[in-house]
Order: sequence, then C-alpha cells, then structure tokens
Amino acid sequence: MSKMLISLRDWVDARFPLTETWNYHLAKYYAPKNFNFWYFFGSLALLVLVIQIVTGIFLTMNYKPDADLAFASVEYIMRDVNWGWLIRYLHSTGASAFFVVVYLHMFRGLMYGSYKKPRELLWIIGMIIYVVLMAEAFMGYLLPWGQMSYWGAQVIISLFGAIPYVGDALALWIRGDFVVSDATLNRFFAFHVIALPLVLVALVFVHIVALHAVGSNNPDGIEIKKNKGPDGVPLDGIPFHPYYTVKDIVGVVVFLMVFCAIVFFYPEMGGWFLEKDNFTPADPLKTPEHIVPLWYFTAFYAILRAVPDKFLGVVAMGGAIALLFVLPWLDRSPVKSIRYRGVLFKSALAVFTISFIGLAYLGTQPATPALTNLARVFAVLYFAFFLLMPIYSKLDKTKPVPERVTK
Repeated sequence: MSKMLISLRDWVDARFPLTETWNYHLAKYYAPKNFNFWYFFGSLALLVLVIQIVTGIFLTMNYKPDADLAFASVEYIMRDVNWGWLIRYLHSTGASAFFVVVYLHMFRGLMYGSYKKPRELLWIIGMIIYVVLMAEAFMGYLLPWGQMSYWGAQVIISLFGAIPYVGDALALWIRGDFVVSDATLNRFFAFHVIALPLVLVALVFVHIVALHAVGSNNPDGIEIKKNKGPDGVPLDGIPFHPYYTVKDIVGVVVFLMVFCAIVFFYPEMGGWFLEKDNFTPADPLKTPEHIVPLWYFTAFYAILRAVPDKFLGVVAMGGAIALLFVLPWLDRSPVKSIRYRGVLFKSALAVFTISFIGLAYLGTQPATPALTNLARVFAVLYFAFFLLMPIYSKLDKTKPVPERVTK
C-alpha cells in the first residue's frame, strides 16, 4: 500500500509540483518559534472564509433573488429546509466572526509592526482584502430583503450621490434603478455569490504567497532570515508543519466552541448580529425608526455622521480607510514591535483603540447632539493616530532590539 502511495505521489510530482508546494508553504517553511496568542487569527480568518463559502453555496440552493420572493425564501430556509436554520445561522454568525478575527489580525499587525519593511506589499494586499470583505458583507446584507437590509442599502448607496458631478449617475449605476429595487437585489446577489468571493479567494492566495516570500513577522519584530545556521535554516525558526499546524488546530477547536455556542444559543447576539427589524419584510413606504449598519461598519458610519457636510463626511469616511493603506510609510520608528517601542507609541495605540471602539459604539446610537460631539472627538483622535505618526514615532524612545528572538 505504501509503495502504491509513493508511486502515486511520484506520478503527480512529475506533472504537478505537489511535494515542492507542500515543502515550500508548510513542511519546510520556517516560521519564528515565538509566535503567541495573537498569531491565531490569520488561520482563523481562513477557516471562517471556508465556512462562509460552504454555507453560502447551500443557502443559494433555496434562496430566490427576487424582490417579491427573497424574504419568503429566507423564511422557507429557516422553517422548511432540513437544517436550513443551522446553515443560515452559521452564515450570519460567520459574517460577524469574520470581522472579529480580521480586526484582531489587523490589531496584531499594528502592535508588532507587521506592516513595516519588508512587508509593505503584504499589508497593502491585506487591506485590499479588508475592503473587498466590506463590499462582500454590504452586498450580502441586502439579500434577506428585510427592513434594515433595504433601508441600510438605501442610505449607504445614497452616499455616493454626494460625490460632485458623477455622484447621481454613480448611485443610479450601483442601484440599477432610481430606488433600491429588484434590479439592485439581483446585481448584489451576483456580486455577493460569484464575483467578490472569487476576488477574495484570489487575494487570500496572493496574501499567503506574499507572506511566505518575505517570511512571517514575530512579537520581537526580528527578521529570522538574518540568523541562519550552516544548513541555511533560520536559527530561530521551526517548520510550520507540524508545529504550527498543531497550534492552529488548538485555536480552531477553541474558536469553534465559542462559534457554535453563539450559533446554537444566541445567534442574534441581542440584535448585534441579526437586527429585529430584519425579521420584517422590506417596506419602501415605512422607514425604520433608527437606521444603522451592522456593527462592523459602525465606526466608519460614526465618522460619516460626525461631519455636518454630507460630501465631507463621505471623504472623511473614505479617508479613515485610506489611511490604513499608507501606514507603512507613516511609521518612522527604527523598531517594529511594541515590545521595544516607547511610551509615545504605546499611548497612541491605546488612544486609537479606545477611539475606534468608541466610534463603533456611537455608530449604533441615535445621533443626538452630545453623542455627535463625542463622535467628533473620537474621530479626531482616530485621524491623529495616523497623521501625527511620522512625528511621535520618530521622537519615541525605543529599547535595544535583541539579536535573537525571545519567548
């Protein structure tokens, strides 16, 4: 039996680089030996992507992308399709879980300087993935054709109308009609189910290839490729397989325990994952009392609302995302990791984190004068983290970085 398997492997290797690919990306890909808790979230993001694709395929088998039938088809999935309720809750919970692990993955990059040389392109690819993921989530949000889905899409698409000269035409092109209608639903379905998942899978593949080309960062921010033994193997590296595959399996098990607990016992998460208004069919003649996007968009939505002028609000919201792309060139610190940074960077990162969470919460609340002013304060702190980074990162007093990685 073993001889047959070896012969089969050799036959495949002669026609496809199976063993070479396995060795390059797993068995002989040497990763830093001091990975910690924060390095679970990249693999977890890949896991959730797979969950979303698989559950999405099953949902499309019974979903009807039709304005008259969409809401009823979701109810049919929930009530009459065998295990349809489970597939739907796996998908809806997976959407929020995706953003949870992606935000934690990005935060780890901020802490340990994973965007700095030689990983600038890796960071940019990751940010493109983030933007595509936002578009994917937004378009999928319309598909249940509930009240909040309908009016949320109406509000977000109308923002494009604030762009001078081309805004109205652009909003009309996105909707495919003068209002959010059956045409909008059909094109959003096509993008959500076919176009954007293909782009996401391709970008994730490119992201992993880019990661393995430059090597993984680590909590010390030390390039392990600079310290190699006589055999050319990094002294501070260990093979990704089996060491980190086993480590990631532990993370996957813990994640799935939490994920399944939410799916089975609290899938709506008190309205954070599934709002109560979305259990009512879309009604173009009845506006919900309080229109808000899902929680993973609310930080940028709060920035939008904090600016009195609609066009400038759209610019601020777009700028809040665009600044993440240029982060590698804003940071002038000679060290990568927060372990060896000074009090200025640590304080700035703490303020940035508080401001982002604060904006995310305020984006879910009604726009009262007091809360709007508070959102403006948080928005200023958010932008200050990036715009002042060339100054405070250069002035910050850093600690000596060791030659070899630590625990």
